[in-house]
Amino acid sequence: MKLSLLPLDLAKWDEGTHDALLLPVFADERPLRGAAGLADWRLSGRLTRLIKKDRLRGERGETVMMPPGRRLSFQRVFLFGLGPSTGYGDAELRRDVRWMKDVATRAGATSFALEAPGRATGLIGARRALEIVLDETDEGEGAVLLIDNPFGQKDMAELLRLQGRRD
Repeated sequence: MKLSLLPLDLAKWDEGTHDALLLPVFADERPLRGAAGLADWRLSGRLTRLIKKDRLRGERGETVMMPPGRRLSFQRVFLFGLGPSTGYGDAELRRDVRWMKDVATRAGATSFALEAPGRATGLIGARRALEIVLDETDEGEGAVLLIDNPFGQKDMAELLRLQGRRD
C-alpha cells in the first residue's frame, strides 16, 4: 500500500473522496480527541451520541461501521474500540494497526485514512507510530493516509524522506 500523510484538518479531508476512515476509540477517552473528535464535530456529535446511548463504549475488540452521510468525504467510517489507554504502547499499537487494516480490507476498502492509535493523546510518538504503520502495511495495491497534527506530520515527513518514501 502507498502511504501518504493527511493533515488533521477537515478542509484537507474534503479535498478528495476516500474509501474509509478508521477511527480508534479508547474506553477512557472522553471527549473524543484527534481524528475521532474532528469527525464527531463534522457529524454534529453523532459519535458522542453513540457513546451516550451505550452503542459505542470503546471496549477492546469493538468495531462499528457506519455511513458518513454527506458531511465527510469518506464512503464509510469504522470505529475501533481499544479498551483502556493505560499502558498502551508499541506492541498494542502494532496489534491494533494490523487489526484495523484487516477489518477494513475484509470489508472491501482499497484505501483508508487512519490516525494511529495513541497519537491523539500522546501515548505514542509520531515517528514511532509511522514506523509501526509502515511495518504493518503491505506493498500491495491501495493507499493508506496517515492522519496526524502538523507537528507529528513534520516528524513523519522527515522520516519518510530519510527512508526515500513519498509522503
